[in-house]
Amino acid sequence: MKVLIIGGGASGMMAALSAAEDGSNRVMLLERQGRVGRKLLATGNGRCNLTNLGADASHYHGAAPEFVKPALERFGVQRTLDYFHALGLLTVAEADGKVYPLSDQASSVLDVLRFAVELRGVTVVPSCDVIEVKKKARGYEAVSATGEKYFGDKLIVCCGGCAGKRLGGVKSGYFLLGQLGHSCTALYPCLTQIETDPTWVKALKGVRADCRVALRRGGRVIQETAGELQFTEFGVSGPVAFELSRAASTGGEGLTLVLDLFRDYPAEALAAFLRERRERFPQLPAEELFSGSLQSRLGKTVLKRAGIAMAEPLGSVGDARIDDLCKLVKAFPLNVTGVKGFDNAQVTVGGVSVSEFRADTLESRIAPGVFAAGEVLDIDGDCGGFNLQWAWSSGYVAGKLGKGGEDA
Repeated sequence: MKVLIIGGGASGMMAALSAAEDGSNRVMLLERQGRVGRKLLATGNGRCNLTNLGADASHYHGAAPEFVKPALERFGVQRTLDYFHALGLLTVAEADGKVYPLSDQASSVLDVLRFAVELRGVTVVPSCDVIEVKKKARGYEAVSATGEKYFGDKLIVCCGGCAGKRLGGVKSGYFLLGQLGHSCTALYPCLTQIETDPTWVKALKGVRADCRVALRRGGRVIQETAGELQFTEFGVSGPVAFELSRAASTGGEGLTLVLDLFRDYPAEALAAFLRERRERFPQLPAEELFSGSLQSRLGKTVLKRAGIAMAEPLGSVGDARIDDLCKLVKAFPLNVTGVKGFDNAQVTVGGVSVSEFRADTLESRIAPGVFAAGEVLDIDGDCGGFNLQWAWSSGYVAGKLGKGGEDA
């Protein structure tokens, strides 16, 4: 059987390896770029966070996030780790469950995949930009931008999403599946930086803070998390920003990030600490109030926003202003103006509707013999290795071409 796979990213390579396990299959992998797996090299800041020990359906999103369950049950975290170990990859798990190659290099993951693809006899066609797919009498035909035609009895679409355009993110998968009758949801950038009103963040560029952050609309908390936040000239970045970026991207207007800069200190304890500091050092200028507790530029920005002059003696800062200052550092607001676009995003929110595919086999309900895997589907995971786990799980299941599944 001829198996045609469009897209040589994580899910595409896994689909190719899975399909090639059946020796009767002749597998061809069409990749738009000059080599397969380019985006893998950028994941995890070049370390490749290839999975997460806590990966389950609760970490995934979309119109029907439970769609991931059969694939994760069939090819879950432990089976993924065993699979890569068999390919020669040693891994290490960090305290938060993130799994990385022992080498700490994303290239190690790509190398073992590329070697396996070659060893299994998969035909890789690089620099092949597929612009059209057609239903034929007994299979499917893919047509490239230069006019070449490729045939498969079965077709697996693994083109990824439009996130990370500089590394190969495109919309082609949505268009190709659309040619076969599939529908696509609205698309949004995710796992990216959040843009805010620059008034207070611009002076904080490069400053990092360990804080609790709530994304709010008015008095309602939409999402809340804690960890490292990095200020930029346009807003915020870092793990916390990435985690909140999905809600910020899809949430529309009127959103505010509210930062608790002393997340381990209740407001009362913080107020007592600041009053004690004032009593001990009444002649100290106010700009030194947060010395030893907040990064210097961050502390001064808080004071400036509170209307306290840098040179004012601490002794003249009354209890009422101390209380107001505590309220500000426990709820430092930044008005959200948007998120960085698809060029900076790691993942796409939205995709081809999963209601049009079988969850157990990932075969199309509209075009029999067509399968899809990875980011092209309306599934996105949390930051921390969950999206790559979906790529491995869905790619493996799709590569089985309908075998071993029970209709969902």
